[in-house]
Amino acid sequence: MGLLDILLGRTKPVAPDLDQLFALPSAAVTLQAAAGFTPTGDGAVCFATVEGAAFEQTHREVQALLDADADRSGPPVEFTQDGYGYSWLFSRRTPDQLPQLVNDLHAVNSSMEVNGFGPQLLCSLAVFQDERERRLALVYLYKRGTFYPLCTLSGQHKRDNALELQVAALLDSDLHIEKDKARWFPLWDAPGLIG
Repeated sequence: MGLLDILLGRTKPVAPDLDQLFALPSAAVTLQAAAGFTPTGDGAVCFATVEGAAFEQTHREVQALLDADADRSGPPVEFTQDGYGYSWLFSRRTPDQLPQLVNDLHAVNSSMEVNGFGPQLLCSLAVFQDERERRLALVYLYKRGTFYPLCTLSGQHKRDNALELQVAALLDSDLHIEKDKARWFPLWDAPGLIG
């Protein structure tokens, strides 16, 4: 960053740090002990939809990589598009396979980044649930290198803001929590978040 950037108040964008995803398993221990939320085994990567042969090839490579995992239980990795025009790659594991789910999310992000599609990456999420069947996602913002909690109320386009703030405070020492709450986007109908 140069002197002109400082004088004009411009800041250098934070470089994505995909290794931050590997902090999720330790954060899950804190989340379970302090708030009673356990992993569901569901996770997803969201990216802007891209057309073209290069992207299709990358998508096939990622799908083949994740589908080839012998430890995978349940259906294969699913590719969906939401009503807002974004694409999701959804991975389902058993609840005790959070480290493997994190590896899936990291592999998808890394593959897209290596193949030149890093600018299209938006976020990744891992889903948790408590005894009351409330679902909570820990969302990693690719372009910010930070996390935020997202708790949508079942069947509604409403959020449990109090729970989100509580979880953010609980996990502040485990994850890089996004300080700008305007960036805590509501990911309505994200795969795995709806119970």
